[in-house]
Amino acid sequence: MARVTEFHKTHQNGRPHPTEVECGYQVIAGADGNYLQLSTYGSDGRQSEKKVSQTLQLDRERAALLLNIIKEAFPGID
Repeated sequence: MARVTEFHKTHQNGRPHPTEVECGYQVIAGADGNYLQLSTYGSDGRQSEKKVSQTLQLDRERAALLLNIIKEAFPGID
């Protein structure tokens, strides 16, 4: 689990991943405000039962930054 503190654009070689996973979300109340928590779950092909693989938390400021990144990546989304 980690709280995101910064976004920065990378220029690494990327490609679509062949594995698909589910992502759960919830709003967590913190002392300084709400956090959006995103949790990915192991793929359906895992032998063990489904469990959380990774969790990220975004505060309001980081959520706004991510929203701008999404709008840049997918023009026309409002």
